Amino acid sequence: MNDFRREASEILAELEAMRALDAPTHGGRVLSYVYDSGLAELDELAAGAARLVQPVNGLDPTTFTSVAAMEAGVVGFARRVLGGAGDDAIVGSVTSGGTESCLLAVKSARDLWRSVRAGSPRVPRIVAPVTVHAAFHKAAEYFGLELDLVPVDPVTGVVAAAAIEERLGDDVALVVVSAPSYPFASLDPVADVAAITGPRGIALHVDACIGGFALAFWPDELPAWDLSVPGVTSLSADLHKYGYAPKGVSVLLTRGRDRQRFQYFATTAWPGYPVVNPTLTGSKPAGPLAAAWAIIEALGEAGFTRLTAQATRATEALREVVDGIEGLRIVGSPTGPLFAVATDESVAVDRRVDPHHWADAARASGWHLQLQPALTQADGTRLPHTTHLTVTPVTEAVVGELSSALVAAADAVRGVPPVDGQALVAGLAETLPGGLDALAGASAGLDSDSAAGLLRAFGLLGGGSAAAGASFTDGAGASGGDGALPDRLAPVLALVGALPPRLTERLLVELLARVVEPAAGS
Repeated sequence: MNDFRREASEILAELEAMRALDAPTHGGRVLSYVYDSGLAELDELAAGAARLVQPVNGLDPTTFTSVAAMEAGVVGFARRVLGGAGDDAIVGSVTSGGTESCLLAVKSARDLWRSVRAGSPRVPRIVAPVTVHAAFHKAAEYFGLELDLVPVDPVTGVVAAAAIEERLGDDVALVVVSAPSYPFASLDPVADVAAITGPRGIALHVDACIGGFALAFWPDELPAWDLSVPGVTSLSADLHKYGYAPKGVSVLLTRGRDRQRFQYFATTAWPGYPVVNPTLTGSKPAGPLAAAWAIIEALGEAGFTRLTAQATRATEALREVVDGIEGLRIVGSPTGPLFAVATDESVAVDRRVDPHHWADAARASGWHLQLQPALTQADGTRLPHTTHLTVTPVTEAVVGELSSALVAAADAVRGVPPVDGQALVAGLAETLPGGLDALAGASAGLDSDSAAGLLRAFGLLGGGSAAAGASFTDGAGASGGDGALPDRLAPVLALVGALPPRLTERLLVELLARVVEPAAGS
């Protein structure tokens, strides 16, 4: 006899049924979001470690001393492999993920900048390449900084150190570079930028969230990119990516204790316990930290080296496959176990392959690639729309099957023109009162019901006209009352590229919010 409203077995069976609708997290069929080591015993170890600390609150490592011990172990490992071995002045924190690591790096830099320029009315700036992760857009918005984006080379995706230097001034609180960038896997010139920012006393953060724990063990010699570069003042790297830990756990390393202390929040100005937080959260789970610690202890540097070698071989094999597909090209010279693919415009139009149609065709055969929109930079140059692939150790086991699927997908869509986003927008606008002018101004004061109406008109919520050419699954994306999400993403990305940015962002907010709403009347 128990007090449960439903039997545990029934609840778990329902959860298992829901999970069956997800993209597969293991086996190498999803080439983004998940990082599969291919070692089932590593997953079991992580689950066991997390279960042992399930009741623990990571808020207070003086009460739960295991948290302090595990965090010291994880930070020590990260410091050792990310260029800070033997340097006790490099300290760090374990965070909930790359976004939190990046937010904290920005907060620390902002507060340090303010401390030096007390009373300055100026708004501090972050200078970063256009390819910098969206987490820094969020950080600038949350913490009241201006994000000054520097165009990158449209062919290589790499920012020039000289272009960053041109943007520097005494209002710059932080410069950010990527190792590598998420969109194109471009390795920014970390040492060259550090040589510019260091003498000026400007903080330099290296965002190595996606690739840091892969590049640390990469078999090829790479340009200096980590904390071994003297001018690098902080670095972030995610253990839930190429550290193979479950979500979410990342590390933020900072050069200098005094600099790192600006990351903290502390207050005694209330009648409760003294609050001292090194991260954005108060109470936090210890499970991801325990899982990361256990994986590090199990693998050691030799284990990480072996897994990275598998990902390296799989990446090289897939790049060779894509290089051999007529109509596609790899963007730039990617570094690490990820790369982006664009249309090869050097071949005849009827032989070109649109990367978004290619991704949709691959998805239809069970392989999930990630579509990325085009972007026009401030200097007028345009970054192409691409498809992103993240490669993990398990990919090596399926590289033959995946390669065949990528070739077949390209053959299926070769010569099919890209979706014309402007034509879609024009056609949809004809159905709206006020036409294109009304659509362009729709983001201003758009309420939730109006936004949902536009989404339905675009075919992006259940019950819509599917005017964007997107078809719908049989419920395999449905979570709320508005039905399924589209199973063809090329038209969606075309709309993202064609609509006014503020309207796009407002509609995407509404889309994600609606998907998780409870069904009407429940």
